[in-house]
Amino acid sequence: MSIVKKYFPKKKVCRVTFKLDTSAMGDPKKVFLVGEFNEWDLELTRMKRVKGGIFSVSLELPLGTIYQFRYFIDGSWWENDDAADYYLPSPYDSDNSVVVIDNI
Repeated sequence: MSIVKKYFPKKKVCRVTFKLDTSAMGDPKKVFLVGEFNEWDLELTRMKRVKGGIFSVSLELPLGTIYQFRYFIDGSWWENDDAADYYLPSPYDSDNSVVVIDNI
């Protein structure tokens, strides 16, 4: 799992690439990135399989923001990102990953 941030100060955005390695999770067919940036919509931000069990998606997020998120896999289970900036408890007896977009 990884999160790569590329800042564009003139545009006041950060392109964040989320990558999830599913090689140890069997062979999932669908992975969605779900979080505050898409109002926790379970099907809005589908990740693409790029190679070797890696799913990836990039979003442009505004500078100076913080978002909770998780990965929703095959419509049946959730995963956090071990590369998250930190974690916050969710109301569902689990934690959410958090990504911080600095205001540079």
